[in-house]
Amino acid sequence: MYNKELRDLALYRLEKAKSDLNASKKTLELEMYDTAANRSYYAIFHAARAVLALDGEDYKKHSGVISNFQKNYIKTGVLEKNLSNIIKLAFDIRNECDYEDFYIISRDDVIRQVAEAGIFLSHIEEYLEKELNK
Repeated sequence: MYNKELRDLALYRLEKAKSDLNASKKTLELEMYDTAANRSYYAIFHAARAVLALDGEDYKKHSGVISNFQKNYIKTGVLEKNLSNIIKLAFDIRNECDYEDFYIISRDDVIRQVAEAGIFLSHIEEYLEKELNK
């Protein structure tokens, strides 16, 4: 069982992830590809943080969130291995879009990333629902 504070934090982060996924879909429709890639990454990132919240964990760096999510949930088999690839690729693409001069993400890559963010979020929602209703 999880205390109310951890449950509320996990659910708050999940809602933030859903909002970011929605924003990524809208900006994709507007052909704002770098923004859609950014928001889809943050949907994934906040979903991972939602899971880590149940452990009372948080990290100052994105790499800390990702590595601990993978260590505690992917490598242990709690969550599917393909989620590891989704979060790593989204992180790399977000870094390139946000920090690399002259990097232009393709429409197809953004479409794929937004779809994968949806898959990631679905898995996290399912996991949290199961965990929080124990």
